Amino acid sequence: MDSTLAPKPIINVAAICGSTRKASFHHGLIRAAIELATQAIDGMSIVNVDISLLPMLNTDLEVDDKFPPEVEAFRQKILQSECFLFASPEYNYTVTAPLKNAIDWASRPPNVFADKAAAIVSAGGGFGGGLAQYSLRQNGVFLDLHFINKPEFFLKAFEGPPKFDDEADTGDNITIVVTLADVLCYHSCLSLTNRSRFCIDMNHHLRCGLTPNLHPFFLRSSLKPPDLHLPKIRD
Repeated sequence: MDSTLAPKPIINVAAICGSTRKASFHHGLIRAAIELATQAIDGMSIVNVDISLLPMLNTDLEVDDKFPPEVEAFRQKILQSECFLFASPEYNYTVTAPLKNAIDWASRPPNVFADKAAAIVSAGGGFGGGLAQYSLRQNGVFLDLHFINKPEFFLKAFEGPPKFDDEADTGDNITIVVTLADVLCYHSCLSLTNRSRFCIDMNHHLRCGLTPNLHPFFLRSSLKPPDLHLPKIRD
């Protein structure tokens, strides 16, 4: 098959909303991101991952090294995603309880967030959710998530003209669309960079005489290693 005709690789993004309220601004931001990715961001697919059905973290629910069905289904969606888009409201200067609960379940061994790219968007009063974003970035250090540093998306939802309609949709608000598109483009670049770094790391791992199955990424996940045909690199 002609390589010029080969389909471009798809970046699979899991979008996680920290609010369980149906008319949340943050659900609206995720819907806008999904529409943008479909229409304007080549090679990016965003899927909303529901966290509302997750039980509160309790390790007593882990029986025979198995998670509750709702938790296992959530963890599999996170595991199969290449990167993440967090829509994070700010509650009391930090992330919401549902979002922190989802993060805690995903971080149970093996940590299914590890070594993946992520971006954050938020909307609200004051700083526009910025303090929650910085709290989430601290969580990301332990999770080994690679957040884009800029552009930052802090939407002051209650200032100036209305940002959302009654269904919390952004409509054609040009400021939101342009800034959100900027975030997604940078997110795409970071995800592809992370993918390339992984391939170089994998090639180095192979040169050291270890099989792909023994690569640290695959040791901590249930994914199968890709069939790699990479050029040799210098140490």
